Amino acid sequence: MTRILTSLLMLLFLQPVMAQRKFNRTSHDSLQIYMVRVSGGSFDLGSNDGADDRKPAHTVKLKDFMMSAYEVTQMQWFEIMDANPASSYRCPDCPMNNVSWTEIQTFIEKLNANTGRHFRLPTEAEWEYAARGGEKEHLTRLNTEPRGGVNEFLISDRTVSRREQELPGKKYSGRSAGPQSIAWYVANSSDHVHPVGRKQPNELGIYDMCGNVEEWCADFYATTYGGKQPVENPKGPASGKSHVVRGGSFTSQANEVIVTRRAAYLPDTKAVSLGFRLVEDVK
Repeated sequence: MTRILTSLLMLLFLQPVMAQRKFNRTSHDSLQIYMVRVSGGSFDLGSNDGADDRKPAHTVKLKDFMMSAYEVTQMQWFEIMDANPASSYRCPDCPMNNVSWTEIQTFIEKLNANTGRHFRLPTEAEWEYAARGGEKEHLTRLNTEPRGGVNEFLISDRTVSRREQELPGKKYSGRSAGPQSIAWYVANSSDHVHPVGRKQPNELGIYDMCGNVEEWCADFYATTYGGKQPVENPKGPASGKSHVVRGGSFTSQANEVIVTRRAAYLPDTKAVSLGFRLVEDVK
C-alpha cells in the first residue's frame, strides 16, 4: 500500500513536468534566453477587417531577426533586477507581468551588460510576422509572384471570387483554428498566468504569442498604419505618447488573442496582463 501511495504521489508531482515537456524539451536556466531565428520575408501587416487601428493592411518586408521562444519569466527578471513586482500569482517559470515599458528598458540594459548581448523589444511588424509563422507559410495570391509571405492564399482556381482570393491571413499564432490549444485566455486560464511553453508552439517553435500575457513592443502607437505603400523594416512613428502592445492575455476573450489585435499603453503603465519577450538582430 505504501509503495502504491508513493507511486501515485510521484505521478501527481511529475504530471505538470510531463505536460511541459510535451511541447518544450529544454530546461529553463535562469539567464538562458532561448532564441529562434526568424527568416525575413514579406507579408501583409494588419487587416482590412475589424478595428480601425489595424487598417489598412499593407506589405512589409523584414530582414532576419532572432526572437525569444518564450515570454521573459519571473525568474529571469529576478536574476537581473533582484526583485519580483509580479502580480499575486507568482511562479518562477510564469511570464513576468506587472512591469512597465520603462522598467523593461532598464531590465534590457542590465541584461545586455550581464550577457554581452544586444537584446531589445520587437517592433510590432516583427511581432506580427513571427506570430503568423514567418516564412513557414509560403502563400501567395492569384496572379502574383510568390513573396514568401505569411498571410496570402494560394488560389489556382480562376473561378474563385475576388473576395475569396483576398482572404485575410490566419487569426491565431499556431496550427490551430481556435485558441484553446495555443493560448491561455479567459476561457481556460482560471484568471491567472501560467508557466511559459505549456501550450502548443507556432510553426517557428515560438510559444504563447496569443494569450498568457500581452506583450510590449518597441514602437510608439499610431491609430492607423497610414498608407498602403510597401515599407521595409518599419519601426513605427518617430514619437508618441503610448507604446504598442500585442498578443492578448489570460484575461482576454478569444477575439482579443488574434495576431492582428493592437493596444496602446502609456510607457509607465503596469498591469497583471502585461509582459514581454525579446528579440535580437542577426549579425
